[in-house]
Amino acid sequence: MKKTVLHKADSRGDANHGWLHSRHTFSFALYNHPERMHFGELRVLNDDVVDGGMGFGAHPHNNMEIISIPLDGDLEHKDSMGNTTVIKKGDVQIMSAGTGVTHSEFNKYKDKPVKFLQIWVFPNKENVQPRYDQITLNPDDRHNKLQQIVSPNPKDAGVWIQQNAWFHLGKFDKDFSIDYIFKKKGNGVYVFVLTGDLTVDEIALNERDGLGVWDVDRISIKANTQDAEVLLMEVPMNS
Repeated sequence: MKKTVLHKADSRGDANHGWLHSRHTFSFALYNHPERMHFGELRVLNDDVVDGGMGFGAHPHNNMEIISIPLDGDLEHKDSMGNTTVIKKGDVQIMSAGTGVTHSEFNKYKDKPVKFLQIWVFPNKENVQPRYDQITLNPDDRHNKLQQIVSPNPKDAGVWIQQNAWFHLGKFDKDFSIDYIFKKKGNGVYVFVLTGDLTVDEIALNERDGLGVWDVDRISIKANTQDAEVLLMEVPMNS
């Protein structure tokens, strides 16, 4: 029988550090909600806004798949693997932390904020060699369709991660409908609305709402506003 969990946008954790305003869908840092620790192997979904010229100083990670998706502005990245890059709106970045990596992230510009999603997924194999990658997406490839941006296969579209997980972006015209068919039996899908209003399996969602769905093999999505944009994150529900 289908199971769902709905997280309305205003129910998320709210951490305002002055230079950083972060909304946490799942427990993170000082936001600790025992019923919102993760969705399957999806551990963190942070919706971050960083002031101009500010950012996260060098800090370590290990045994976590970390995906960053800029929504507006440019984010400067440096890490202990020797990478110095800038990720922009339209890019997707993956850092497979494995045995351990240190990195920093700063807003490249002093006069405007940068907005980005930071997503953590538990890996299905620990203590791997740390790895970094980023790609630039074609936004036309998500107009009234689902654009794959993350997969477990290095040869597939998008960046690849150490987990049986698939992420897709879609941007739809009003009243457009599409089905998403799960890639792997036993997985669930977490739907996160970036802009606009959508209906997923008759559940109405607004901007920044999240909906987890599992114990089914597909979901139906309908856009209720023009240019409704959604991020789908399919992840295993059990390790």
